[in-house]
Amino acid sequence: MKRMFLSGNEAVAYGAIDAGCRFYAGYPITPSSEIMHMMAKLLPEAGGVFIQAEDELAAINMIIGASWAGLKSMAATSGPGFSLMQEGIGYAVMTETPLVIVDVMRAGPATGQATKAAQGDLMQTRWGRHGDQYLVVLAPESPQEAYDLIIEAFNISESLRTPVVFLMDEFIGHGREVVFRKEPGEIKLVERRRSSDHEPLFGSDDPRIPPPMPRLGEGYYVLVTGSTHNEYGYRDVHSFETHYKLVRRLKEKIWGNIDKVFKYEVIGDPGRAEKAIVCFGSTCRSAKEAVMGLDNVLLIRLITLWPLNYDLLRELLSNVRLVVVPELSLGQLIYDVQQVIDSGIKVVGVNKVGGGVPIYPSEIKKALEV
Repeated sequence: MKRMFLSGNEAVAYGAIDAGCRFYAGYPITPSSEIMHMMAKLLPEAGGVFIQAEDELAAINMIIGASWAGLKSMAATSGPGFSLMQEGIGYAVMTETPLVIVDVMRAGPATGQATKAAQGDLMQTRWGRHGDQYLVVLAPESPQEAYDLIIEAFNISESLRTPVVFLMDEFIGHGREVVFRKEPGEIKLVERRRSSDHEPLFGSDDPRIPPPMPRLGEGYYVLVTGSTHNEYGYRDVHSFETHYKLVRRLKEKIWGNIDKVFKYEVIGDPGRAEKAIVCFGSTCRSAKEAVMGLDNVLLIRLITLWPLNYDLLRELLSNVRLVVVPELSLGQLIYDVQQVIDSGIKVVGVNKVGGGVPIYPSEIKKALEV
């Protein structure tokens, strides 16, 4: 391993290169711009292609095209740019195009505070597109995890043939720590499954197994369309059966693999805890300090934010009487917690957004005193 001193944004770039990413398209936007800067430097050295697009609409469509041409592809942005990408992400879901989109969150809505950390894009990552659609959302808590987890994001994207959203906030993106970069032989990479003769490219008997994906130019006569299509790619915009079968399979491809993609960390004993904290991203760092020395508090850090294993979360929280949910927003993750707990369990949000001010451990400790 190589010891490096990196920001979270820089760690993402190195991790993407080590994951095999060879195409990047993006537009500079704070606080994600360092990812673009690093990819502009690293990709040509690795034999890849970097393009500064005219805007985020162009960027998302460029990485879709590059993915179909056979390259692992990525774009990075922040909230306003991520909003512009939504239609393209929906198209990627419908065409089952593997790619990774990094969203380094800042305070919104609209232009908001471009240089200040926030966690208000959670719901947008899950539900920002129209129609029934599902993808995977991952969230690291440190520059080291940003490096390790972006490699996993590419592996999930390739194995499930799906877009993966990588959700960071400005504190992690600009926070700088020691990061250990792996050697090539230490990294396990997943490559997309190629098709055999006569195997449908948009359907499978087992919805948990994604269909194969050819490269453009390999001789397959296939229509890649965002319209409703059957398992061979032919448009069918009138049939109930064709559309229902398609969107159900696209859902089951994600939710049916929840055991493979759902990642979390637990600190404490669920059987003994009277209180709990549920968090993601940078707020978990404050939460971990807050629970030091507290034997009766359970900390649940969600690394995968979608799909969310509600059954597991319900089980972990079944014995507590109080749940604290710290968020750098007015509250979004808290709705998931409220959904899985019994009515007698009290849920308290610790909410702060704007000005680049973190949630402090003392504020979480105070909420635990309720």
